[in-house]
Amino acid sequence: QVRLAESGGGLVEAGGSLRLSCAASGRFTSYAMGWFRQPPEKERELVADISWFGGNTRYVEFAKDRFTISRDNAKNTVYLQMNNLKPEDTAEYYCAAGGSSTVPLEDALDAWGQGTLVTVSS
Repeated sequence: QVRLAESGGGLVEAGGSLRLSCAASGRFTSYAMGWFRQPPEKERELVADISWFGGNTRYVEFAKDRFTISRDNAKNTVYLQMNNLKPEDTAEYYCAAGGSSTVPLEDALDAWGQGTLVTVSS
């Protein structure tokens, strides 16, 4: 079972940037890792993911132009660079692991991190 630990959240003004990190430890056999977020009083939603070996990425529409997901295999770490942050980006951000070559991450979740809070002020 892979264990995930997020860091990098915090308070930032609109237009600013943050980089989230997620370090994986323990048994690590997941095909992909990614980020979800849950805004206040809303459902959890996918932000982006990346395949661990191939490095192929996916982004939801709101993240395509402003967020970048990447990974460092040697460090077992995935990152989410968030630029031009907006108040609407305020949410608890969660790292996740899972998926396969034929099943997307959101349909085959193996593990979650504890979350890191991102607050964007206007």
